[in-house]
Amino acid sequence: MGKNAPAAPKLHLTSRNLGIGISEKNREAIVQGLSRLLADTYTLYLTTHNFHWNVTGPMFNTLHLMFMSQYNELWNAVDPIAERIRALGYSAPGSYSAFGQLTKLPDAPTEPPAAEDMIRILVQGNEAVAATARELLPLVEKAGDQPTTDLLSARMDIHEKSAWMLRSMLGE
Repeated sequence: MGKNAPAAPKLHLTSRNLGIGISEKNREAIVQGLSRLLADTYTLYLTTHNFHWNVTGPMFNTLHLMFMSQYNELWNAVDPIAERIRALGYSAPGSYSAFGQLTKLPDAPTEPPAAEDMIRILVQGNEAVAATARELLPLVEKAGDQPTTDLLSARMDIHEKSAWMLRSMLGE
């Protein structure tokens, strides 16, 4: 997503007057952040899966298995994020167009990079997703949205750990 990227897609409110103790204004702001987290997570999933398919070289088996473990975890992460958006009374974004407008991650390279470059790209991607979750945390805590706080905490832990493991493959 660059400077000339189109505006984020419009949110679609599906439930008004939810009696869950979070104002509509706060729910909207939280959903905007969760939509970015969903888009970042899906984009990282797609890149990780792409690298799983296309990795080559002496680290092939190790990376092929590691990338598979990571893309499976990412795939399983998108549903709880989207369901939290729904629980807050909004439709979850779910198109490549919407994700392209919402994510801060670049698309996967059109030509598969070398294995070590794949690792570096995934380190940056995991760190970026952790940062997206962390940026939303103060608002979520202020709104008293414990389920979203728990979700964000879990996502930060997973992405920071994944980035560490990937960096370790590079000896960094």
